[in-house]
Amino acid sequence: MSPVREINLVDIGLVSILIYLLIALIRPALRPRTSTPAQRPSTDYQAIPKKHPQCLVYKKFTPRELAKYDGKRKDGEGRLLLAIQRRMKAKDEKEERGWREVRLERTVFDVTSGAGFYGPDGPYGNFAGRDASRGMAKQSFDEDMLTPLDQPLDTLDGFTMDEIDNMQSWHGHFVNKYIVCGELVEDPMFEESKDETKAGLGS
Repeated sequence: MSPVREINLVDIGLVSILIYLLIALIRPALRPRTSTPAQRPSTDYQAIPKKHPQCLVYKKFTPRELAKYDGKRKDGEGRLLLAIQRRMKAKDEKEERGWREVRLERTVFDVTSGAGFYGPDGPYGNFAGRDASRGMAKQSFDEDMLTPLDQPLDTLDGFTMDEIDNMQSWHGHFVNKYIVCGELVEDPMFEESKDETKAGLGS
């Protein structure tokens, strides 16, 4: 009886394994499936937009060209741009004050995303489309901080160290928050007049 008993135990073990495997296979099929509503895949991404997004191209603006991006003129396409000069201080032992100014470009920023501040109804709306360097340096948002468009660019002379720091801080803030899209340059008509003045002085 001992051999028979041993064989029966082996058979029982094999049968148990088979039953376990069958239950493991059958159980998922017995679970109730949660029905999900049939959804058609969206094809919106395949549609051609009515108008492509505005492409920003880095360019040089004269004051008159920049002025149209004040949020009021139709030819500005609703964009808001303004310029701030990038200026640095460098140590210079030859200078009485121990430092000298390094004047770099007047960076043009696209501040359209900040329309609440720089739009026509914003608290700083008068800076849109203009060179805001002097106003930023002096922490003033008055109209007299802006140079009329029929005059050459503001030379931005006579700033104190604190005012230069103000302007540089604002420039850094704008670099981190808004898109750099160009540089503000002098109108060619004023460049020509400067050349003529220099030529006259040389003669």
